[in-house]
Amino acid sequence: MSLFTGKTLMITGGTGSFGNAVLNRFLETDIGEIRVFSRDEKKQDDMRHEFQAKMPEVAEKIKFFIGDVRDLASVKNAMHDVDYIFHAAALKQVPSCEFFPLEAVKTNVIGTDNVLTAAIDAGVKSVICLSTDKAAYPVNAMGTSKAMMEKVIVAKSRTVSPEKTKICCTRYGNVMCSRGSVIPLWIDQIKAGKPLTITEPSMTRFIMSLDEAVDLVLFAFENGVSGDILVQKAPACTIEVLAQAVNELFHAEQDIKVIGIRHGEKMYETLLTNEECANAIDMGDFYRVPCDNRGLNYDKYFKDGDIERNPLTEFNSNNTELLNVEQVKEKLLSLQYIRDELAAWENK
Repeated sequence: MSLFTGKTLMITGGTGSFGNAVLNRFLETDIGEIRVFSRDEKKQDDMRHEFQAKMPEVAEKIKFFIGDVRDLASVKNAMHDVDYIFHAAALKQVPSCEFFPLEAVKTNVIGTDNVLTAAIDAGVKSVICLSTDKAAYPVNAMGTSKAMMEKVIVAKSRTVSPEKTKICCTRYGNVMCSRGSVIPLWIDQIKAGKPLTITEPSMTRFIMSLDEAVDLVLFAFENGVSGDILVQKAPACTIEVLAQAVNELFHAEQDIKVIGIRHGEKMYETLLTNEECANAIDMGDFYRVPCDNRGLNYDKYFKDGDIERNPLTEFNSNNTELLNVEQVKEKLLSLQYIRDELAAWENK
């Protein structure tokens, strides 16, 4: 973590699952300060007490700032002396964004622009923004707002020298056991002796752990070029396989109840569109989609196309590695949350 030695890192939406994962990863390193910026004072107070209890010797490195990414002034107030930003603040729930799309725009699009504007003004060295697979070929308000967020990020990267402020975007799929995700819901249903509710058995989703989400952000931080969108080559599974894996881990025999697809859901998700694949760069465990820096000379778009195209095609949750029940169980057991829940379940 030498790049972070003595540095100040700010996490927007820092009380969420990603923010907690970053704190667990970084707090005991030689980082100087971690700023948690969010609008919920209760979650901040809970986080403060949690880390004071479990990491008392380093908890003073955490500084809490109340504010809202929708409010540029409150973002600017927290930006002084910040070296790096992980921008995780967002409205992420598909149904709520579907019913309140303008709220998604205010947070995901305008809020991101506010963070980037404040970061550039304050001379922040790097900003890594978190996006979602739902931004690729979006069919719902959440995905559409995140797609626009990505456009804002790439456009903003063109307005500032990367030597002053590097701006990158990461795009990833479902994070297992993150706040509001389906696995904690299923565990609650098992505890209550209720059926596990799934939307559509054959629906596929990318799956990754919170640690892998942090790894992707760190990869972008260390290897990304300003304007890049970076994607991890994540595996996937069907919703039915995921539910069955949870059932088996908890030695439960709960029925699986199909409730139907919710507002704005897709049968599969895409991490790289076919169009992005034309220019994507394979970096081993990751793909890099570089920014189009051809400028505003529109003649180039009409006269100068690409003669040869990258042979890579759309990367989605149907054509990636599909995990079986045993493989998903192994992945789930790597999560501390699952191990804690299993221990409590077995000792009840």
